Amino acid sequence: MRGPDPDAAALRGAARSVGRQIVLVSAVVVVAALALTIAWVLHQTVPSERLEQVAAARRGEVFISATDVVAGLVVLGLAGVVFAGVVSVVIARRAVRPLGDALRRQRRFVADASHELRTPLAVLDARLQALERKISGGAVAADAQVASDVAHLREDSRALIDIVGDLLEAAGGEDHDGGAPGVVDVDAVVAEVLGSMAVLADERAVRLELVAGGGEARVAVPRTSLRRSVLALVDNALGHAPEGSVVVTTVRVDGRDAAATVVIAVADRGPGITGIDPARVFDRFARADQPSGPASARPGFGIGLALVREIARRHGGDVRVAATSDTGTTIEVTLPLARPTAE
Repeated sequence: MRGPDPDAAALRGAARSVGRQIVLVSAVVVVAALALTIAWVLHQTVPSERLEQVAAARRGEVFISATDVVAGLVVLGLAGVVFAGVVSVVIARRAVRPLGDALRRQRRFVADASHELRTPLAVLDARLQALERKISGGAVAADAQVASDVAHLREDSRALIDIVGDLLEAAGGEDHDGGAPGVVDVDAVVAEVLGSMAVLADERAVRLELVAGGGEARVAVPRTSLRRSVLALVDNALGHAPEGSVVVTTVRVDGRDAAATVVIAVADRGPGITGIDPARVFDRFARADQPSGPASARPGFGIGLALVREIARRHGGDVRVAATSDTGTTIEVTLPLARPTAE
């Protein structure tokens, strides 16, 4: 049995606190407005003529100018609105300040942890690479199974290095693009990603298919960033693809001339996006409902798709959920088509 979520309880308490403060301020504004209105009316109850004042006093009547009353109420109303708005802004800023501090601490922690992990992971990868070379060169005796296990370990270490890079970039701790990007063949990058993901796909009995763009799809995006984006999309599709299904990655060129774009579409046959607005799946740390069955063995943490959007927008493109239903989901990344440089 799961206990209460402390973060949710804290947010509910903060919301109640802000609500009480706004109600209190509103009540003060209303009372103050009424008091000032009464004072204004009493101030205007002196007739201009003495005889009318005496007669009115005997009859218990007062003389008030309608123009003065309206003007006074308008001024007081505007002042009350301005005051309430200013106070509400101050209260809201005070309420969200802890959330901002928490987000900064979270990003700093992710960046620091990623930096600390990169060096030991690089050393581990280098040692595995050296061991792999010794085995393949005959310097170290090992059977085929051991050699295969070492190769898989190195693949895993490279995957961990990529994950750490994703975390570091998601935290804003480092710019991985490293200057002006060159022109990259999208078909080649996608084929490389599908080849590296074949092991995971085989474990889940999922078939990976590629519909290439015929060599015309080229973008001015760093190869590492493009590979990371495609990897995140395919990994997300594998996480929701049912056993025995297929994940199709399509590369195509849409439009002509300066408006031409390269579209990378990854489609799965999963249950669709549930538990969250499809437009929010690209928000950092946003998570949809996890599917049941083998595909749910490795849950996501809401970083991969957010990173895809950041990379796409950084290079003039975007990402969207093109379709989602109980028969599957298609996510499309759109990037500007790279034009050949004129001689």
